[in-house]
Amino acid sequence: MKTYLPKNHLQQRKWHVVDADGAVLGRLAVQVANILRGKNKPVFTPHLDAGDFVVVINAEKVRLTGKKETDKKFMTYSGWKGGEKYASVAQIRARHPEKLITHAVRGMVPKNRLGRVLMTKLKVYKGSQHPHSAQQPATLAAAH
Repeated sequence: MKTYLPKNHLQQRKWHVVDADGAVLGRLAVQVANILRGKNKPVFTPHLDAGDFVVVINAEKVRLTGKKETDKKFMTYSGWKGGEKYASVAQIRARHPEKLITHAVRGMVPKNRLGRVLMTKLKVYKGSQHPHSAQQPATLAAAH
């Protein structure tokens, strides 16, 4: 018996829209990462990109449980001595709410070339409008 490998050039990628309004961040990120990888398809292959495009709207309305809004810190490092900067979830939500979802999904995809390709298929917007209506995306219910 031979192992079946999907032909990527023959595959038609679908577009999905997920509304993050009221959705818990981690549960939403798992759902999005699985669609990006193609784990919801019968032709899933771990080393190939068989996933679909995902558009996340209302990123500023995503929910975090517990006291993560104030207690959770994100650290960036410039590379210089003393170049550490810390920001809370509330500060990031005020400046760039898209980064919350992007950061959570990036942690759930592979940390290699495949993961970088998968992240290009994720589109996150802070409002309810998005410029991908021409692709006729299907609406997905976010895990609440």
